Amino acid sequence: MACTTILAGKMATADGSTLVARNEDFGHAYNPKRFIVVEPDQQPRKYQSVTNKATFTLPANPMRYTAVPEIPSVAKKMGIWGEAGINAANVTMSATETSTTNSRVLGIDPLVKQGVGEEDLVTLVLPYIHSAREGVQLLGKYLAKYGTYESNGVAFSDKDEVWYMETIGGHHWVAQRVPDDCYVVAPNWFAVTNFDFRSPDTMASSDLEQLIRDHHLNVDGGDSYNLRHIFGSHNDSDYRYNIPRQWYVQRLFNPGAHGDVDDPDMPFARRPEHLLTIEDIKYALSSHYQHTPYDPYSDLGTPAQQHAFRPIGLQRNSEVHILQIRSDVPEKLAGICWLAFGPNAYNALAPFYTNVTDTPAAYRDTKEHFDINNMYWMTHALATIGDEHPKRYEAAIEDMKQNTIAAGRHILLTTDTAVSDLDGDDLQAKLMTANDQIAQRAYTLAMKCLGSMVETGSLQIRLNF
Repeated sequence: MACTTILAGKMATADGSTLVARNEDFGHAYNPKRFIVVEPDQQPRKYQSVTNKATFTLPANPMRYTAVPEIPSVAKKMGIWGEAGINAANVTMSATETSTTNSRVLGIDPLVKQGVGEEDLVTLVLPYIHSAREGVQLLGKYLAKYGTYESNGVAFSDKDEVWYMETIGGHHWVAQRVPDDCYVVAPNWFAVTNFDFRSPDTMASSDLEQLIRDHHLNVDGGDSYNLRHIFGSHNDSDYRYNIPRQWYVQRLFNPGAHGDVDDPDMPFARRPEHLLTIEDIKYALSSHYQHTPYDPYSDLGTPAQQHAFRPIGLQRNSEVHILQIRSDVPEKLAGICWLAFGPNAYNALAPFYTNVTDTPAAYRDTKEHFDINNMYWMTHALATIGDEHPKRYEAAIEDMKQNTIAAGRHILLTTDTAVSDLDGDDLQAKLMTANDQIAQRAYTLAMKCLGSMVETGSLQIRLNF
């Protein structure tokens, strides 16, 4: 399993934006990613999954949307895996956070081999929804009709609401709105805890509450429902792989309230002790237990402690996205996809307008094998050098990260003002120019960082006399 999700409501962020963020992680192999725009005429009407050959007839009225899919040569073998995007209605979707379940649930509602899965979800849902709630409802219909072959969490947002949805068994699901003043961390295990079936801020399969009662699933007893206890896993691996990641992010955002690293009952949603920024989310999604004994790069712990828990930022990061819907600009400028490829400890986040018809080449045209012109492979070059001596290169990496976000923020700020009177094709042309400028600046800063690392490290190689 892989991925880590962080969500934030509009009153939990410094600028009033809603945020949906996730690391897309992969196995111990490369997984080159690209950033694209899918126009309505490029959206399939007849869709077939590569994983299980399931087929679906899609509606005839898709919207434009961005996505972070597999590169074409890989998609032929694995499928699209759209992963994350923002559509023309400024609705976001991130899919999926691979999750866990238990044998009690699977005995009642087994997984469905011919159902939907992560490969399919963005393509099936994002082009057709006009709000976060609609996203939950449409995916819920797919789950009820076709089922799913895996356990997943999926996030949706618009300018007002953020929702987190979790699949249960083959056909069931729940969704909870993230409170406006809270954030959520989902680390590959069932996240939702206390659940009120009658709240306007929850949704679920129509028969789910009755299913809990009929099959005696409420292990806590009584009339309240802790869904993590009911539907989640409680495996030894959770205490090494999943729970510590939630603990560390809550330690960052609530330093006065964090509990034990192996506490399985941390809350689903929490009010941060300070308003959250893009920089806060990126730091958390790049983290490896800094300032604790569990950091693999630190001298604070023993070798056993340094490798005790699965970090959030690691070699298997394929990409990180932060989907931002801004509320302090016109709708035509509201959607921003903050994006970086490769291992997060060594990449820098760049913001891109999503009201566009194309994306910058360095992020769009990723090759299957190493090409220094692709941002995906640039990050892997930085990580390959940096991992050997992280302290030696720490300052260079930190400068690249800070300067890339600063440059992106400045271009957004000036562009927001410059295009205020534009619409249609003229507006999109200006936004694509801004995106190209941001991408070029990000690439230039990454190349500068790489050069600095080479010049510093080459004087200290061991083959010396």
